Amino acid sequence: MAGTGGRPSIYPTLLYADAKAAIRQLTEAFGFTELSVYETADGSVMHAELVQGNGAVMVGSKGRGGLFDTAMKDAGPAGVYIVVDDVDAHHQRAVEHGVEILMPPTDQDYGSRDYMARDAEGNIWSFGTYSPEIGG
Repeated sequence: MAGTGGRPSIYPTLLYADAKAAIRQLTEAFGFTELSVYETADGSVMHAELVQGNGAVMVGSKGRGGLFDTAMKDAGPAGVYIVVDDVDAHHQRAVEHGVEILMPPTDQDYGSRDYMARDAEGNIWSFGTYSPEIGG
């Protein structure tokens, strides 16, 4: 069953004009770990999986063809929220890598501490401590 045994049941999927640069930014500045990267013969990223905590995102190159690429052709930036233990340290790492910070670490009324950043291609990444219990 998805969502158990270390297998997330939701994978945000983002396409980038320069997926290799996006993977570098996500791993170096945001601390994701590369689980897998599959490239086409021309060096485009067909599919990549990057892990953060017990979740993951999928990344690929725009313009490589296929149904998903065609369906996402006119998609705008996406927003993804990632739970981290130490928001301030995570934010500092992003700053050190030159990431555009939209909101510095901020304590929220609902008990979370989070910050917001924009990646090199306009996607919005929020990192914080908000982690509601999901019943099952």
